[in-house]
Amino acid sequence: MEKDEIHLRRLPAAAPWGPHADSEFHGVDFLPEDLSEAPEETGMRMNKKYSCLPAEEKGIHIINIRAIEDIGYDQHESTLLNSLSKNPDADCKYGLYFRDGKRKVDYILVYHYKKSSAGKTLARRPQQNDASVRSTKQDQPLPGKGVQLEMGDSEPHMDYHEDDKRFRREEYEGNLVEAGLELERDEDTKIHGIGFVKIHAPWNVLCREAEFLKLKMPTKKMYQINQTHGLLKKINSVIQKITEPIQPKVAEHKPQTVKRLSYPFSREKQHLFDLSDKDSFFDSKTRSTIVYEILKRTTCTKAKYSMGITSLLANGVYSAAYPLHDGDYEGENVEPNDRKLLCEEWASYGVFYKYQPIDLVRKYFGEKIGLYFAWLGVYTQMLIPASIVGIIVFLYGCATVDENIPSMEMCDQRNNITMCPLCDKTCSYWKMSSACATARASHLFDNPATVFFSVFMALWAATFMEHWKRKQMRLNYRWDLTGFEEEEDHPRAEYEAKVLEKSLRKEHKHKETDKEKLTWKDRFPAYLTNFVGIIFMVGLTFAIVFGVIIYRISTAAALAISSTPSGRSSVRVTVTATAVIINLVVIIILDEVYGCIARWLTQIEVPKTDKNFEERLIFKAFLLKFVNAYTPIFYVAFFKGRFVGRPGDYVYIFHSFRMEECAPGGCLMELCIQLSIIMLGKQLIQNNLFEIGIPKMKKFIRYLKLKRRRSLDHEEHMKKKQRYEVDYNLEPFAGLTPEYMEMIIQFGFVTLFVASFPLAPLFALLNNIIEIRLDAKKFVTELRRPVAVRAKDIGIWYNILRGIGKLAVIINAFVISFTSDFIPRLVYLYMYSENGTMHGFVNHTLSSFNVSDFQAGTAPNDPLDLGYEVQICRYKDYREPPWSENKYDISKDFWAVLAARLAFVIVFQNLVMFMSEFVDWIIPDIPKDISQQIHKEKVLMVEVFMREEQGKLQMLETWKDKDKRKGENCNNHSPRLPRSRSGSLSSCHSYPLDV
Repeated sequence: MEKDEIHLRRLPAAAPWGPHADSEFHGVDFLPEDLSEAPEETGMRMNKKYSCLPAEEKGIHIINIRAIEDIGYDQHESTLLNSLSKNPDADCKYGLYFRDGKRKVDYILVYHYKKSSAGKTLARRPQQNDASVRSTKQDQPLPGKGVQLEMGDSEPHMDYHEDDKRFRREEYEGNLVEAGLELERDEDTKIHGIGFVKIHAPWNVLCREAEFLKLKMPTKKMYQINQTHGLLKKINSVIQKITEPIQPKVAEHKPQTVKRLSYPFSREKQHLFDLSDKDSFFDSKTRSTIVYEILKRTTCTKAKYSMGITSLLANGVYSAAYPLHDGDYEGENVEPNDRKLLCEEWASYGVFYKYQPIDLVRKYFGEKIGLYFAWLGVYTQMLIPASIVGIIVFLYGCATVDENIPSMEMCDQRNNITMCPLCDKTCSYWKMSSACATARASHLFDNPATVFFSVFMALWAATFMEHWKRKQMRLNYRWDLTGFEEEEDHPRAEYEAKVLEKSLRKEHKHKETDKEKLTWKDRFPAYLTNFVGIIFMVGLTFAIVFGVIIYRISTAAALAISSTPSGRSSVRVTVTATAVIINLVVIIILDEVYGCIARWLTQIEVPKTDKNFEERLIFKAFLLKFVNAYTPIFYVAFFKGRFVGRPGDYVYIFHSFRMEECAPGGCLMELCIQLSIIMLGKQLIQNNLFEIGIPKMKKFIRYLKLKRRRSLDHEEHMKKKQRYEVDYNLEPFAGLTPEYMEMIIQFGFVTLFVASFPLAPLFALLNNIIEIRLDAKKFVTELRRPVAVRAKDIGIWYNILRGIGKLAVIINAFVISFTSDFIPRLVYLYMYSENGTMHGFVNHTLSSFNVSDFQAGTAPNDPLDLGYEVQICRYKDYREPPWSENKYDISKDFWAVLAARLAFVIVFQNLVMFMSEFVDWIIPDIPKDISQQIHKEKVLMVEVFMREEQGKLQMLETWKDKDKRKGENCNNHSPRLPRSRSGSLSSCHSYPLDV
């Protein structure tokens, strides 16, 4: 035996071990009592190059976990060791590498453990002699600094659940090593009670998994990207010079003229790839993705059912699992890294005017997150023209407000129009001129330009969707995703548990069954719960809106009693504003509640894969949040003032509350107030304050907890934290669903009711400029690094966007027709106007009522409030006058206006839909230059393989010729040599023909 080698032997399977003598330790080798007894054939050698200190000085135990041999593993390189140098933190770059300073940490597993009451650890205490090292009870299968007790010490009472978790971890980590990963444990950290398992994927494992995952990697072959010529080239160069100040200063963002040909990685074709620097061939994002795939499919069978990493996390066996950030992003003497570059050129409010470095975002966070920020950037850019047109429409309304004849007639006190009371008894008659301010404000949003803006926004939505599809194809080409197809995910642990439970039930009944799966019958209770739950939540939203309506009615009546005469004119605005604020608070609260309920409803369905789970969760959350956000707005737009009745025959709620009426200028102004407050309030409070405040609050709470548990040792306190300790204190990544959801709801505000609020795109643009940098800062500085996920599109969100775009056309058609006065004005102008102007329009829209026809007990208590006796009052409706034979019946003007409204809806909807489809058809989904480049790549790849095959054939022919000439030479010079059975000369060498 060599001096620098130690032979280990396996403990017998029946060897008792603590309270769990029956527990299995798969592939874990322990030191024998006598090293000389270890047989050589069962041992594994441990090279001295990893250990620079004697075992007595390091206070550790050397263990080995057996690895599978069928992956071409070199046992010298795969052996797990604990190596402590004199300055370990500097050698391992503060946690970015193993303690040997060579193997990079690709992933981290975190777990909680309980220390013994004596607080004795071998990592902190020198051993007395080598015999004590050999006799120490070993309960950790991994190298590193950890908690271990001596046999002579009294063993503390361990909780059964803690023991169970420890055994599961040991088995799972052993299985990870058998899969080829290298692990190192660290429990000697500043965060007491927390242990870390560092994972490194060696080169051969990376190659194997890259081939399994069909990862496209750049080859040695480079080709020229087609460039524009002539006038287009000059235009592009001018645009590049103009936009140079707003381009991020990162290498990945510079325009490229050449590109490497990419091909799915294959170990048999490694000669095609540039492997000159193996350490950087697979970047940190790819390495963590590969390790995560291994973690997902590796199972722990000590539980009732097979458990992958997701189940182990859910059951508390591990408390966290995450890849590491590349390093620090701030501070002095920080080494340059992608995280620091992203923080400077992307996650800073000072660069809000610059383009996003999308390629660097994708390189660091992966394609799925890169696509989200690319989509958000495209959406924000497209809001610029929409905002400009919206501002022009608003300014047009401001410029023409003094020329608007209907509002001038309403403000003219000489008309002396007396309106009927807004409520029973307590409300008195009022002058129409008192609503002058509301009428003038309504014209800012209710003018002919609004119709044009609605058509424009419908075409804008279609153009935005087409522009995004083209941008998505460009990114797929740049990111080598053109041939990527998502494969079936691993079944979720919860699904496997349900299937196993179903199988055990059938086995108990002695039934032989094929491979089980969950059917609709198994899920029927969950489907029923989902249906009932969603209906209940929608009903709850309607009930809250109804409650706010009661509040508005009762508050308006109360203010009418107590208000001063000067304040009565502002009752409507006061009630509207307070009711909208109540709606906003309720919407924000219910949004959080509905998000939790949607997740619970999806969990009880037990979807098979993570993709199915995400899509079902998104659908439920969007449905509930859509109803929650837009129900109050739908009420004001389409229901308020429609079912009021008339004076003398009003509609009552609970026989006491009269239904609300719209203002004389229509409900569009109130709709504008409702939409603007809810939209701006949601963006300011929910999207910005919550996103900034809640993570910082959680971070502060974690800091206080850690400070309370921190050791009083000054040296320990001043020690710089390892990278994985710092990242553990960050907030875990919760997925992109909340980010997409808030943007989709905002997209609805921008498109669905844009006819009532032309400034919505402007406020959305201002919000998104902040939102991009806020999200970027959160991803770079506040969150743990998420696992990179490959994706070629934004998934179900695209379909939701298209659905909202189609719905927006219909809703805006109804808003223009039924909520605004656009159609009644057209009807009056072309059918009833005597001089072809709008003079007399206000009087035409008002009906007359004889105050003697009031029902008993509903007439005003103070009929002389205006200073004179009122005999005829006016109200907004198309009805016959009291002196008609059919008094108070609906007049023919009502039917003419209704017919015009319905006709407009049909014409507007079909025309805009046709124009949107035309835009969709005329703009190709794939840019022409990208389709040419993709075709060029395919041709070049075929040429590469054809040239390779030709080289093989030439080599084969050369070897055959050499073999033939050698045989002829043997025949000519050695005719008497004996021949073999095959006829070839036994003295001549045959060249191998296998290439």
